[in-house]
Formats: sequence, C-alpha cells, structure tokens
Amino acid sequence: MNAIVKQCLAGLRVLLVLTVITGVLYPAAVWAVSRAPGLRANAEAVDTTLVAVPRDGDGWFVPRPSAATPPASGGSNKGERNAEHDAVVAGRRTAVAGREGVAEDRVPADAVTASASGLDPHISTAYAEIQVPRVARENGLAEDRVRDLVAEHTDGRSLGFLGEPGVNVTALNRALDAAR
Repeated sequence: MNAIVKQCLAGLRVLLVLTVITGVLYPAAVWAVSRAPGLRANAEAVDTTLVAVPRDGDGWFVPRPSAATPPASGGSNKGERNAEHDAVVAGRRTAVAGREGVAEDRVPADAVTASASGLDPHISTAYAEIQVPRVARENGLAEDRVRDLVAEHTDGRSLGFLGEPGVNVTALNRALDAAR
C-alpha cells in the first residue's frame, strides 16, 4: 500500500509541475514575446504570397471574399439552402458584375463565395480574366501586358491533375507594382 501512495504522490507532483509549465509559464512567455517592441507583426503579410492581401482601389486584382471580417480568418456555416447565404451571394454577384462591367451570368462562383479561411490567395483564371480590363485601364497598362502578368502568376494543377489552375492575387498585385 505504501508503494501505491508514493506513486500517486509522484504522479500528482508531475501533473502539477506540467500544469504550471504548459498552462501558465508557456502561455505567459508567448504573450510576453508577442508584445515585445519590434516583434509585433504588421497586419499585412508582406513577405509571403501564401495569404490573400486585399488592396484598396480599382487598380488591383480582387481576391475571393471572406466570411470573416479582416484581418480575422474564418468560414461560414451557411449552406446553399440558407436564404441569408443566397442573399449575400446574390449581392456579391451584382457588385462584381457592376465593378467589372460584365453580365451577372459571367461572374464566376469563386468571385461570390467565400473561401474557407478567407486567406486563400488564389482565384480562378475566369475571375482574373474578367478583372483584366479594369486593372489595365486603372494602371495605364495594355490589356495584353496585364494578361501576360496573369499568365506568369497562374499556378497549374496540383500534381498535374488535381484541382484547377489558380491565379495568386497577392503575387500578381506585387507584379503590378513593379510593372507600373
């Protein structure tokens, strides 16, 4: 009986020590480092093209909409049978068609449906194509030059056969910066 009590007390001490380390000290250290001057990150991802970075103004390609309020990430639990979801999608379709000067039936699905996280930097080639005239006009570039930039920033299918080709909007907008 004495051995069982010793083992239980040893286990309890380990539990308490690990609780303090992983439940108090580690979170406090992470919090302190995140608040240190010079280490706080800018809200815009500046050194990566793995995250969508929306830009203000008509001179830029627009990424997919987000279900969350930026800079937060998050999806929506609303499905296509939800009336509120349908209204949001219809509103987005009308807005995109008006901004791009195309008929609503030419607006691709990824222009009106939110990505799962709101951080996906890729759009379909169809969505990029309807944005080319506006972006070219606003930047004073020839449409062919903008189409070339779109082609340069189009990623092929994963493993050569999975998914559809996608255009990395973050990388494309940075290339527009250089082309202007």
